Amino acid sequence: MDFTPTEEQTAAQELAARIFGDLATHERLAAAGSGTDTELWKALCAAGLPGAVEEIGLLGLVLLLEEQGRTTAQVPFAATCAYGVLAVARHGTHAQRARLLPGLRAGTEVATGAFPAQPGVRAEARTGAAGRLTGVVRSVPWLREATHVLVADAGRGLWLVRTDDPGVRRHPVETTAPWAAGRLTLDRAAGERLGGPGVSPSSQRRSNSGDPYDDVLGIVRTAWSALQAGVCAGALARVVAHTTMREQFGRPLSANQGVLLRAADAYMDTEAIRVTTYEAAWRRDQGLDAAPQTLTAAWWAAEAGTRVVHAAQHLHGGIGADVDHPVHRHFLWGRQVAGYVGSGAGLLEELGELVAESSGPALPEASAVAPSEGGPGNESR
Repeated sequence: MDFTPTEEQTAAQELAARIFGDLATHERLAAAGSGTDTELWKALCAAGLPGAVEEIGLLGLVLLLEEQGRTTAQVPFAATCAYGVLAVARHGTHAQRARLLPGLRAGTEVATGAFPAQPGVRAEARTGAAGRLTGVVRSVPWLREATHVLVADAGRGLWLVRTDDPGVRRHPVETTAPWAAGRLTLDRAAGERLGGPGVSPSSQRRSNSGDPYDDVLGIVRTAWSALQAGVCAGALARVVAHTTMREQFGRPLSANQGVLLRAADAYMDTEAIRVTTYEAAWRRDQGLDAAPQTLTAAWWAAEAGTRVVHAAQHLHGGIGADVDHPVHRHFLWGRQVAGYVGSGAGLLEELGELVAESSGPALPEASAVAPSEGGPGNESR
């Protein structure tokens, strides 16, 4: 494995870091509320960053999302790239790519996704790629800003739905992070199957998964994990600035061993999120099986990400509880991202099932390993 970025990936990351650093200031973020910072979104699209994702791959997107997470920039960049640009580019028909990608690249169209598959969303297939969708998705990120939603139905089918079509209703929902979320209600809403009636061979060649749903879900989980790595890195940067400048009893807070150990643990957690996310993205770009690596990265993002943002807020002392302090945004984003990648227990269960399936049939009952001496269930012999 070689995670060294290409020249194109490095250039895109540096450009993103400069734009996010210049425009995603605390004052602008506070003024944006739960909506999009339109000036920042226009700057990102004018620089061609959403469109560049097709060329720099998922690992390139990971690098860009780290920069967004560092600044908690209030734009639907992750959602549009994961649910829109990459999903359509990898699995859309030629007509769908020609129709949808120009607007997604330019930022005039904003995509989001109702993921994972919703058991309450039913799809009634019509002629060709058309269908009618009915059901409710309780919370969809950036729904209030989106022009298109990629909906996963109960049968793991992927449907493109326009948010302004008849039968589509959006109700504002307040979530932990201010991401213009909404409840999506579909009442026989028109949907277009991503990839047409079936996945085309050309789409399958562009994907490392025979199942479009699995592939898009893997992309989305990797993207959210990358965002979490950036959120945690940004929170730790604030910890370093605060603890080295703030003095207590005549010396900086950073000189206290307890502070150092807590920050070191948070740093190791952040690096674990980053390296597992890089591996998942790299393998997917290389066309290798990335399912176990994606679940591993998502688990670290959910579990370790929560630990890091809690530690960052704690190490700020009393001001960390101030909802107007910049570190509080990292806390809110970290909690929200953890919710979107999935619960730690649920991700471990998925990973365990995947490992069990790949390791062949289970051992016979008679060959099970006996409990160790003194352990539960051990009997004297």
